[in-house]
Amino acid sequence: MRIILASRFYRSAFAALLLSGLAVSATLPQLTLFLVRDLGASYTVAGLYYVTNLAAPVAGFLLGRLSDRREDRLGLFRVCAVVGALGWLAMALSTEVWMPFVISAVALSISGASMAQLFAATRDELSRQPTGADNRILSAVRMAFTAGWVLGPVLGSWLGSVVGLRPLLVATAVLTLSQVLPLGGQRVLRFRHPGHELAGTRSPRGSRRRMVPLLAFTGLCVLAMTGDTIKFGFLPLYMADELGVPDTVRGAVIAIQPLLELTLMPFLARFADRYGPLKVMVFGLALGVGANLAFATSTGVAGLFLGQLLAAGLWAALGALGVSIAQHLYPEGVGTASGVFLSSMTLGAATGGLIGGFGVARLGLPEVFYVPAVLSAIALVGLVVLERRLRVREPLAVPEPVASGRR
Repeated sequence: MRIILASRFYRSAFAALLLSGLAVSATLPQLTLFLVRDLGASYTVAGLYYVTNLAAPVAGFLLGRLSDRREDRLGLFRVCAVVGALGWLAMALSTEVWMPFVISAVALSISGASMAQLFAATRDELSRQPTGADNRILSAVRMAFTAGWVLGPVLGSWLGSVVGLRPLLVATAVLTLSQVLPLGGQRVLRFRHPGHELAGTRSPRGSRRRMVPLLAFTGLCVLAMTGDTIKFGFLPLYMADELGVPDTVRGAVIAIQPLLELTLMPFLARFADRYGPLKVMVFGLALGVGANLAFATSTGVAGLFLGQLLAAGLWAALGALGVSIAQHLYPEGVGTASGVFLSSMTLGAATGGLIGGFGVARLGLPEVFYVPAVLSAIALVGLVVLERRLRVREPLAVPEPVASGRR
């Protein structure tokens, strides 16, 4: 944190991501309620809202490629934030069920790419001025977004119950726009690595070939993420209907993961700086396999708490190291790498939702968690193979280039 506090840009990025996390997490748990109560959607239609997340990977990739061709990363970040604020404001003014679907697929998908621009700018700064603790710095910046997710649902639930869901959406628009304020007029110029040509300057075939490790890593992480959607969708039902767990205990089981995740992130980042980020990510995916097996075999609350502890380790690794590894695997286009990895989380959520919907009908609860356990095991084996082939151990450390800097 000493380096974060000493740098104006790192401090600003931390504050911006905290506001972003608050904005998104305060509203997302309330959106299906808004669709049903305020717009009259059926439960089936409301559940389909999250399918619009499939547009996010497309937006993340395209905006990432655009970022890798622009001089200033933060200009595109500001555009994404403004588009997101307008999207949430339009959501608050919606009068038809179809409107939030279009808004989410277009405006909110673009808005989601703002975080990728901040991480790309952070990598540019770290490449320009290596610290020897790059994974810890990226993790510390990412922790701000996670902290927002810890606080946001509580604030959103309270505000929605006091003033209503439409005013909550307006507040989300204000928070989304306010993330540009900490950065003020700062500029972070794209870092030009002397050993890598810029993305897009070589042949398209060569560029696609160099993206294979990034896409492989992202795909493996998507497999590991699938259990999270199933957990949030069906674990509360299992606790209530099958185990008869009281409301307060159910809340404690669900709430413990983000708190543990926030606690574990700096430790995993420190280990990554020492042993290599891919090695630590392998450990995180192994915890994910254990988490799904714990859920699948649990017959009481103790097993569910164990599963949440292991799941926190998985998501701490993904949150602390995922973007950093993606940037290592495609250093000539860190904007593209950041956008692809961060938007893949929505793809993992959508995939998990499909698995949960069909899996519960066939396997029941809690046996449905065997499916993400198998997928996580496949991801674990794949990542072990990838790590052995790439041996990514050290953070990117390169000499300072000419005519590139922050203003």
